[in-house]
Amino acid sequence: MKTLVLEEPGRFGWREEEDPRPGTEEACVSVRRVGVCGTDLHAYHGRQPFFEYPRVLGHELAVQVETVGQGADTSLVGRWCAVRPYLNDPDSRASRRGKTNCCPSMRVLGVHTDGGMRPRLTLPTRLLHPSPENGGKLSPEVLALAEPLAIGCHAVRRGDPRADESVLVIGAGPIGLAVLQFARLRSQNVTVLDLNERRLSFSRERLGVSDSRQDLNDSETFDCVFDATGHPDSMRQAIDRVAHGGRLVYVGLHPGEVTFPDPLFHAREMTLRASRNATAEDFDLVLRELAAGRVDAQSMITRRHTLDELPDAFDSFYEDANLIKAIVEVPA
Repeated sequence: MKTLVLEEPGRFGWREEEDPRPGTEEACVSVRRVGVCGTDLHAYHGRQPFFEYPRVLGHELAVQVETVGQGADTSLVGRWCAVRPYLNDPDSRASRRGKTNCCPSMRVLGVHTDGGMRPRLTLPTRLLHPSPENGGKLSPEVLALAEPLAIGCHAVRRGDPRADESVLVIGAGPIGLAVLQFARLRSQNVTVLDLNERRLSFSRERLGVSDSRQDLNDSETFDCVFDATGHPDSMRQAIDRVAHGGRLVYVGLHPGEVTFPDPLFHAREMTLRASRNATAEDFDLVLRELAAGRVDAQSMITRRHTLDELPDAFDSFYEDANLIKAIVEVPA
C-alpha cells in the first residue's frame, strides 16, 4: 500500500505499508476522498504547533467500510461514511460528560497521529458517521467536507443565536463559511466580515449572503459574534463588536495570548466561549442538513487533485487566491 508522508516541512515522500486489519470494535476502511485543511498547509510550511515529522496528513475523510473486527456493527460493511477524526479517551472526565471534542488526551488524525493520505486505514467504528440512507446519497466529496462543516456547526451551537438576533461572522475562510451556513439556519440577520473581496464575493454569489463587508461602522455591534480568523488582532477587536448582553465565540485558534479590556467586557456583561473540534451530535446534524440540501459543501470545492499529484500541488495552494477547498482523490 503506497502512503504519502510529509517527511519534513516542504518535503513529501512515499512509503510502502502493509494493508491494515481491524481490531476489536474497529473497521478497515478504504479512503476515497481527503480534504486539504489549513492545518495541512501549516504543517507543510513548518508552522503547525505541536506537530511532529514524519506524518501522514489527512483528517477530512470520506471512506467506505471494507471489513469490521470483533464486536463491531457488521451493517457498516459497504457503507460510505464521514470520519470524526478525534481520537479521544472514552473514559476521560470530559468524554464521560459528552465533551469528547476536548478530551485532555485528544489525538487528531493527520496531526498527532497518522491520517488518511493513503488507500486504507483502521478506525474505531464509533468515529464513523454513515451517509444518510434517506434524502439522497451524499457524494464522497461532500462527505469529506463533513468535518470542517461540523466545526462550524459546533461553533454555532456554542453561540446559540436566536432567530431575532444579529450575528457577525469574522473570517470567510472554509471554517468561517461553515459557521456562516449554520448561523443562517438560526438567523436571517447574518453579516460576514473579511478583508478578502474574493471570499466575500464567494459568500454572496455561491451562498446567497446579502450582507458581506470588508469593514464595519464604528458603532455597529451584534448579539452573537464568531471569530474564525485565529488572528490575535482580529480576536482582540472582535470584543468591540459584541452588543450589551451578547456572546463572543472564538472558533479560530491562536497559539499565543489574546488580551482585551476588562471594563468593556464587564460593562456589556458578555459571554465568552471557545469552540474546539466537534462532537458526534454535530456530525450527525451536518449529514442531515447536507442530505436535506440546507447546507452547501459542493460549491466550496475549488480544486481537485489525485493523491499522486498532491506533492507538486502543495506549493501552489498558498498562491491560489481563489482557493476555498481542495479535494484529493485516493485511488482504490
